[in-house]
Amino acid sequence: MLTKAIEKLQSEMTKNNNNSYIQVVGSFLLQHLNDNPTDAEKIINTDKTVAKSLEEMRKVAEKKKNGNCAVLTDQEGFEVVLKYFGIDAKPTVIVTKPAQNVTEKPKSVTAAADFDIKLEDLL
Repeated sequence: MLTKAIEKLQSEMTKNNNNSYIQVVGSFLLQHLNDNPTDAEKIINTDKTVAKSLEEMRKVAEKKKNGNCAVLTDQEGFEVVLKYFGIDAKPTVIVTKPAQNVTEKPKSVTAAADFDIKLEDLL
């Protein structure tokens, strides 16, 4: 059953090679299956696809819409995907911290400021 679920996901990812969203969600589900092989039977369901899980994410994001912007965090998005497939689990998502405020100027900026030339110098 695990093999069939992996093949199903890989097939959809291959057919939609130019859709980065299907690639990301498909990769997440493959990793989830690697960690939770018993969930394979839920992913095999022919009525459920990665593309349709993206539609579910869109619907959830639409409810949080602020103006013309609707965004979900990775955690929220992958929770929607798992729920869509009928998997009762919290997704394991590695969250990276945003860059801290940098008070030091990059060296390339200070080096460029030391270079001063006028058009008259070149004539």
